[in-house]
Amino acid sequence: MVIIVSQAETSFLIAHDDDIERAAHALKAMSHPLRLKILCAVGENELAVQEIVECVGTTQSNVSQHLAKLRDKNVLASRRDANRIYYRVKDARTLSLVEMMRDVFCSSEN
Repeated sequence: MVIIVSQAETSFLIAHDDDIERAAHALKAMSHPLRLKILCAVGENELAVQEIVECVGTTQSNVSQHLAKLRDKNVLASRRDANRIYYRVKDARTLSLVEMMRDVFCSSEN
């Protein structure tokens, strides 16, 4: 049995090329394990770089490199207060995406 589906009947989960580009751009920024761990550490909070370093357990230099990538890709926003830089997730929808990934990929025992 062959089913013929016209293009008009085909629905896309993401219909517009601009949206696909934006989604791919964000996913690429989050695709490194340490960057995803940073996003999970920051969550709904605003954390200083040193607090993020303590949460993720690697060097400040390494964390700073990944923070710069997340900031450059508009995933994180930063602000300076005296000699400290604080980071927060720029768009709450990013946190929704991380939560969905947790629900799909993490066992319920965690």
